[in-house]
Amino acid sequence: MLSSERGLFISVDGPYGVGKTSTVHTLARLLSAEGHEVHTTAEPSEGPIGALARELTETVTGTALACLYAADRYHHLKEEILPNVDAGRVVITDRYIPFALVMQQLDGVDPDFIWRINAKATKPNLAVILDATPVVVGQRLTERGPHNRLQKLPSSSRIEWHHYRDVTRQLINAGWTVQQIDCSHTTVSQVARMVRDRLAEAESA
Repeated sequence: MLSSERGLFISVDGPYGVGKTSTVHTLARLLSAEGHEVHTTAEPSEGPIGALARELTETVTGTALACLYAADRYHHLKEEILPNVDAGRVVITDRYIPFALVMQQLDGVDPDFIWRINAKATKPNLAVILDATPVVVGQRLTERGPHNRLQKLPSSSRIEWHHYRDVTRQLINAGWTVQQIDCSHTTVSQVARMVRDRLAEAESA
């Protein structure tokens, strides 16, 4: 898979505090050191719709915010992700559709609606779902403080954890290629190597 001339698209998702951003950058360095051209990105994107989504996350809720995030996702794909994949790069995004399926459920949006508005978005070649026990996730959330209004809700870390478990099963049933990794007692470097090894296995299969 790593030798693909068209490049690759990898998404990294998981509960807040599980190490998504660190994993993205560590994996990028690992693949770059092995000679691959890598492009990292994140959602919300740095584009104009992503900037609006970040600005309004604390004040706009439910369906309206879900649609704004979906609009940013399609724009992100068209303007940044797919052009880099087509140029032969490995694109790694910090958060993608799994994030939407979890966080927007926490915001009261029907999951079927979330699936529908994201139905035309490109599936990644590999969707990495980072996991950790609710206790570990809760501790990290306490240490870092809530990132947005949804993480201020009582028991938000446990609810988010359960949603990610459900979403992982949904993704697999929908035909996504998913790698779930328990990060409770695993270093970021180990996680990055696990992802690299999964990509190499897919290439040789």
